[in-house]
Amino acid sequence: MDTTPQDLLVVAVEAGAGPCPEQGELSLALAGAELIDLLDVRAVQLDDTRILPGGPVAVADRLLAEAAEAVLRQPPFESVEDWLWRRGRGLAAAYAAVLGTGGRVRRPRFHRAHGTPGVQAGGPVPAESAGRRAAVDRWVSREPVLTALAAAGDIGGLPPGEQPDIADDDVATVLAAVNDAVRELDAVRRRRAVEEAAFNNIWRGAVG
Repeated sequence: MDTTPQDLLVVAVEAGAGPCPEQGELSLALAGAELIDLLDVRAVQLDDTRILPGGPVAVADRLLAEAAEAVLRQPPFESVEDWLWRRGRGLAAAYAAVLGTGGRVRRPRFHRAHGTPGVQAGGPVPAESAGRRAAVDRWVSREPVLTALAAAGDIGGLPPGEQPDIADDDVATVLAAVNDAVRELDAVRRRRAVEEAAFNNIWRGAVG
């Protein structure tokens, strides 16, 4: 079973020739992709922004099955935002590891670096497969959900300020939450950078 998170990771790896997407953004986008797939198979449903468990559903993909098992099943249930932060922790690394062993993504290439002895590792390379071709076709056709998730995950795909047309209200709710979480993550990083710079200035003044 090819899932939206798998397709998103393939797109991220394909984009590895350019700037590498931040792991935090990608993990949040992957958590959103899982939730969208769970909505699609009716393993969950949304009540406003709360995630309610759906009926029992057999999910073939291991990580998506883990996501279904991770859904909280007691009131007041969990908000989409809380799900993204909880489920998204380290999720990019988990998908990379599983898909690497599953053959969707090959190990990094090694090449001789110009002007330096020995070899250096290149980025991971998507393995040629029906799954990879399906992910790339979905990406090239600018399928709205994958395009929106890729943009949120800092992979690219949309001009600044542009949003794809999402007809499903629940999917639109998840995508909006992913974008909000990514902005919050960026704000936290900026605040920490300012605090660290201020501390370094104080330290230099104290020892200078």
